[in-house]
Amino acid sequence: MVTNTLKTFLLLAALTALFLVIGQAFGGRTGLIIALVLAGALNFFAYWYSDKLALKMAGARPVSPAEAPELHQIVAKLAAQAGIPKPKVYVIPTETPNAFATGRNPENAAVAVTAGLMHLLDWDELEGVLAHEIAHIKNRDILVSTIAAVLAGAIAYLADMAQWSLFFGGIFGGNDEEDHNPLSYVGLILMIILAPLAAMLIQLAISRSREYLADATGAKICRCPLSLARALEKLEAWNRKLPMQVNPAQAQMFIVNPLKGRGLAHLFSTHPPIEDRIRRLVEMARKEGLAA
Repeated sequence: MVTNTLKTFLLLAALTALFLVIGQAFGGRTGLIIALVLAGALNFFAYWYSDKLALKMAGARPVSPAEAPELHQIVAKLAAQAGIPKPKVYVIPTETPNAFATGRNPENAAVAVTAGLMHLLDWDELEGVLAHEIAHIKNRDILVSTIAAVLAGAIAYLADMAQWSLFFGGIFGGNDEEDHNPLSYVGLILMIILAPLAAMLIQLAISRSREYLADATGAKICRCPLSLARALEKLEAWNRKLPMQVNPAQAQMFIVNPLKGRGLAHLFSTHPPIEDRIRRLVEMARKEGLAA
């Protein structure tokens, strides 16, 4: 768990450093400040309203304790074990088994599960999945994702600004020698292409790191790593057979990737390989004497 937390910190630091270097190269101090303010404003809005947007996009509806007593019972139990307030509970009317958590902080959080998830998993496996989602809330992963999005978005803005500067004769300024040096133009073009790509790769690596961390934290919350491991195996198999119809931008929120994505390279994935996640959970169970 400490390793994944450190990895997330280092990735955020790398994203920050990349932003500062590219901001200075593209637009100097003025361009850097403009990009940061614009990206910050857009992502602050997304962060503040992320729960409502995510739930609406998924077609989730709130369910009362009377409608889903067992589901509420598990969520309440796990939230208490995690030391956070009980999040709101939603159900997504689809038979593909999956789940996600959202909310800007533990006091304003929600967990959403699909109808198929409750039909497929047994009690212990459902606890494992919900513990993973509770872990995302406890670890404030929405905040971490928003910070990464702010920085990645700011880098994309800088790249756009630099692209327009090429068309309009270099509105960012610079001295005459630099303006007429072909190598400076080549370098600028390379940065326009590579900077957003590098930022996206770091952002995706942060997403994968937070999934590993949520697995480890969730396993500790439910006190049964193997329950989560079994659930992940089932969810992966079912999502390959019956992928969900979701916005690709929302795919990273779910416990397993709801899109097929077989042709995507690992570097461009929002989720770690399921096999690796299961292996880590099994190793965790062995260390705790819960597996042979």
